[in-house]
Amino acid sequence: MSCLQTIQDYGLRAIGYGERILPREGYDLCQQFTLIGSGLIWNLYFAVLALSIGFFIATAVALAKASGNPWLRQPADWFIFLFRGSPLFIQFFIAYEALVLLPRAGIDILGITVQTSWLTRAWAGALIVLILNTAAYSANIFHGALMAVPRGDVEAADAYGMTGWTRFRRVIWPSMLRLAWPSYTNEAIFLFHATTLVFFSGFPAFQQQGDALYYARFFADRTFNPFVAYPIAAAYFIAATLALIWAFGRVNRRLNRHLPGAAKRIRYRPLLLR
Repeated sequence: MSCLQTIQDYGLRAIGYGERILPREGYDLCQQFTLIGSGLIWNLYFAVLALSIGFFIATAVALAKASGNPWLRQPADWFIFLFRGSPLFIQFFIAYEALVLLPRAGIDILGITVQTSWLTRAWAGALIVLILNTAAYSANIFHGALMAVPRGDVEAADAYGMTGWTRFRRVIWPSMLRLAWPSYTNEAIFLFHATTLVFFSGFPAFQQQGDALYYARFFADRTFNPFVAYPIAAAYFIAATLALIWAFGRVNRRLNRHLPGAAKRIRYRPLLLR
């Protein structure tokens, strides 16, 4: 089988397209690169959706934490403490054990039966855990940035007659993001790498459609050589991380475009002579 045919057969296998049966022999580099790369689609799925949804939840939790109302502040504090204080790996297992207790026949809500069995799948249950986890960490980052917003910016907004939502949207929120973005970039990288924990958690792979680490483990077990499949998975993650850093760097330059020298590119200049 040619490498092109292998890519056509297994390139999208992780999401249900192509060959239904995994390779039983050969296990050449093309198969390993193709299937592990196919599994990376799930890692990107977890990371993109968790960051996208968690970002807005984190903003709301950060505002609640900064609120003077204890009915908003205390739940936000406990939410952040709970998910930051416990290991993500344990959160996966607890969530799975809790979700399997839901009735298999579904839950009746106002005469409508809501199916719950799908919550035990990795693509749903694990995604919920990742969203809540990154929301807690990001909320703490955003809260720190919110407290560091220069008071002069707020006073200038008041002088222009901005109040409420307009002041938050046009002054406070952009300043908060500008201050929080470097730390939030690190959180995004951590979350992307943490998606590999889904493979080790209780959430099952559906019809052998797992993530990158699932296929790396498959080839390592079949070839008895972990020094090929796992470095391939690591190389994919390094490449994806570089793309993530580039994308977040573009956003950071956009947020700081009004500052002097913000448009200058960062160049690496090694110190050869002291």
